Amino acid sequence: MHDRAPQPVERHLPTDEARDLISLVRDITQREIAPQAAEEEDAGRFPREVFTLLSASGLLGLPYDAEHGGGDQPYEVYLQVLEELAATRLTVGLGVSVHTLASYALAAHGTKEQRVEHLPAMLGGGLLGAYCLSEPSAGSDAASLRTRAVRDGGDWLITGTKAWITHGGIADFYTVMARTGEEGPRGITAFLVPGDAEGLSAAVPEKKMGLKGSPTAQVHFDGVRVPDARRIGEPGQGFAIALSALDSGRLGIAACAIGVAQAALDEAVRYATERRQFGRPIADFQGLRFMLADMATQIEAGRALYLAAARLRDAGRPFARQSAMAKLHCTDTAMRVTTDAVQILGGYGYTADFPAERYMREAKVLQIVEGTNQIQRMVIARHLAGPEER
Repeated sequence: MHDRAPQPVERHLPTDEARDLISLVRDITQREIAPQAAEEEDAGRFPREVFTLLSASGLLGLPYDAEHGGGDQPYEVYLQVLEELAATRLTVGLGVSVHTLASYALAAHGTKEQRVEHLPAMLGGGLLGAYCLSEPSAGSDAASLRTRAVRDGGDWLITGTKAWITHGGIADFYTVMARTGEEGPRGITAFLVPGDAEGLSAAVPEKKMGLKGSPTAQVHFDGVRVPDARRIGEPGQGFAIALSALDSGRLGIAACAIGVAQAALDEAVRYATERRQFGRPIADFQGLRFMLADMATQIEAGRALYLAAARLRDAGRPFARQSAMAKLHCTDTAMRVTTDAVQILGGYGYTADFPAERYMREAKVLQIVEGTNQIQRMVIARHLAGPEER
């Protein structure tokens, strides 16, 4: 058997423009991201200059309208761009997904005046966003959030703490869900808060198992004054906006998970075809060949699942159930595939000299963010059997 380098993913894209877009992304990942990815992740360095480049290249607003600086690309294409980015460095792929999530509320529910004023800078002006829903005591039960916004003349004063915020402390804008009324989901309102607002601060970033280059931090709001013109949607509509955003955001996480899994499979194939034991490549041994076959099959199934959900979204059809299924399957697949990749590399897989161990550590968080996989199972079951009896 001859050494065989993994080939790029064969993508079925709807237009020539989309094919050119993927070629651009692959060029950027190989020139600007891949050479420093391992070293920068190990050092915990966030590559802000990469996001500046992605913004200048039109890659931070792909699924949004060109009228406001977006790329006018269907989700089917946008998610495959995310997968390519995440396969090279999850910090970048996840960062683009979170930025897209943070931009969603204003793009989908803002007034015409708000979109004209803010979206061009958010989508193509070099800005980076963060999404603030979770709190120290309100994670999976997000409707119990305590951060409060109270009216003060023509403004709102926001006070509270948000937790597990990707880009916390470095974001240029925060989409914030705060309580403006009664307890429960109907008392929550969405706001667009500038990153340099007085009274806004971030804690020291969390020390995480993986994804060390992406800062995750608590964000504190100490009477942060926000004009009513930065309220998104009607008072009390915020929780519905948040859930709608997450339906799309979960597809971003699914695509990122398949990217990490594909990178792990490529590394396993590369190693298995080069490593020789007992006089032949270890890829010749049936037990290992079957592992590679299972890994590849799980990845293809995950990719098909997230693309099917994306096509429903692009067609304007309901996709919440399929989004939850994609997030569940793809992130579980990433965990299995990266674990198997470490096993295939043996002792080398457990060392930082090879990227397999980093992929495994990074895959774990994808089963947690934007709704744990247990929450995804609850969402799917509700679509099948209706809500639980209380």
